Amino acid sequence: MLTKTRIDQLPAHSRVWIYQANRTLNEVEKTEISNTLQNFVDSWAAHGAPLLAGFEVVYDRFIVLAVDEDQAAASGCSIDSSVRVFQALDQHYSLDLFNRLSLAYRNEAGEIAVTPMIEFERQLKEGALNADTIVFNNLVTNLGEFQAGWEVPVSKSWHARLMP
Repeated sequence: MLTKTRIDQLPAHSRVWIYQANRTLNEVEKTEISNTLQNFVDSWAAHGAPLLAGFEVVYDRFIVLAVDEDQAAASGCSIDSSVRVFQALDQHYSLDLFNRLSLAYRNEAGEIAVTPMIEFERQLKEGALNADTIVFNNLVTNLGEFQAGWEVPVSKSWHARLMP
């Protein structure tokens, strides 16, 4: 079997997609979502070729899907099939997984907060958030970037463009 469930077993060049929930997932939701995604990655294929893929629920809020495209490249159709799975999860659990205008960061207590981009920008201007605020850069494209540059200070992310 080519599929794996943990993304840390995949090589750094593996392509990633990060889906951010608008709230913390509870244990039942995490279990159900993990079961759905396990079934998906076990059968995920591109033009009949099995994909070496994995997923992980991180911090009970982010769902990371990864695929090692050295084994077989994810095609448009296979990517579409993954999007359909995430759309179904989004709809079933009301997670707002496709809202790219909500930004996640760590607040002063170290907890993950999610806010609309315009509010995030306002907080930067007012000084409530700053260049050292830890943000989640969901625009990373591969597993190496995810491991090294996903959870970083504003100053080291695209979020810096929002600073005054």
